[in-house]
Amino acid sequence: MTTIRLSVPDTATRDEIIEIKAMIQHEMESGYRLDMRGKYIPRDIITLFECFFEDELVFSSDFHPGIAANPFLTFYARATASGTFRFKWTDQNGNEWSDMTDITVT
Repeated sequence: MTTIRLSVPDTATRDEIIEIKAMIQHEMESGYRLDMRGKYIPRDIITLFECFFEDELVFSSDFHPGIAANPFLTFYARATASGTFRFKWTDQNGNEWSDMTDITVT
């Protein structure tokens, strides 16, 4: 089971800059390490992270084999209206994980 942790304020004032944190539990195996028998462990990484607010992309990041396990991101967005943030991670095989959270802007 994949664990996702998000930190987004529940409320903000209009035009406030808010801090957003997102973490997904994933081993991010680079494909460069050897197992106990001397064979390469197959590559298994998340390659893309995207954050949307009401279907508009507000932040994205490409991941590569050098990214540590359990990638953790901090970024900022301007709170312009109440709505839903949607977070999506995609791995090298096209598998996706996502989560959502709402914010109320006054």
